[in-house]
Amino acid sequence: WDTMLPVLPQLVVSGIAIGMLYALIALSMTILYRATTVVNFGHGDLVMLGAYTLFILSPMVTFNITLESSALSSLVSFVPPFLVALILSLCVLFAMGYIIHRVFIWPILKGPHLSLALMAIAIGYAVRGVIRKEYGKEILQMPRPFPEQEFEVFNWGGIGTYMTLDEIIFCGVVIVMLLISYIVFYKTRFGQIVQATFQTQRGSSLVGINVMHYNNLIWGVGCSLGALGGVMLGLALALDPDVGVWTLLRGFAAMTLGGFGSLYGAVIGGLIIGILEKVLGVFISTAFIEITCYLVIILVLLIRPKGLFGQHATLRI
Repeated sequence: WDTMLPVLPQLVVSGIAIGMLYALIALSMTILYRATTVVNFGHGDLVMLGAYTLFILSPMVTFNITLESSALSSLVSFVPPFLVALILSLCVLFAMGYIIHRVFIWPILKGPHLSLALMAIAIGYAVRGVIRKEYGKEILQMPRPFPEQEFEVFNWGGIGTYMTLDEIIFCGVVIVMLLISYIVFYKTRFGQIVQATFQTQRGSSLVGINVMHYNNLIWGVGCSLGALGGVMLGLALALDPDVGVWTLLRGFAAMTLGGFGSLYGAVIGGLIIGILEKVLGVFISTAFIEITCYLVIILVLLIRPKGLFGQHATLRI
């Protein structure tokens, strides 16, 4: 323990960084839940699809930039090809989310909860099957938009604690997305409408709210946000078709711990799980890196089913 204790600050910092990725996945799932009270168990595969979409689009965007006119080249020089591909990927996943809700979820929304869960899982498996058919189980590496660097964030007793540029960007993106989500949901009319549908969809429709339209939009936004998490995950880890399962479990655990429907709860839950994975994995056993999310789900459901900051609403899984 005496030899391992000095690495604790580095483990906490690394846990915060990976926890930010879990938080972003949980945040995207929470946004979907706030709109429809449906937990999308196929969300992890849509996160994976976002990363693969950017992987596919990046070389296309780069190739097109080399062929454009000089006037357009000067304009594009202000927008890196990676950012162009990222924006296109988010648009693709927005459309996917919109269509999935409108075509597959909305028609059965009033049906048994089990049918919603099976539909979400089936869509996730279909997406994974398409990617696996194209790439098999090949491990891919996301093109990097910036160099690999690390910075010392603080020094404790002569032992430096470092964060990579990737990790700093992850933290910044999640904080910005949380602030934007808070403003949209709590400070705008759109957010008030979404909160109304979260409390009662039937009541909202009776006062003239087009519930289906707003739910379609929220599913599009939630899938885009999940795709952003998938892109960042692709920068930190290698890509393979099964990465969606890995992300879904951690995102769901963070959402469960933070509380269904709570935006800041999703972020706090992701941070706690990220730190626990790192600390328990080093101080007790590396097995905890894989099983921490399961243990968190079990303990939270037994001790505090609504999570740390959960809200009361009808849950559709």
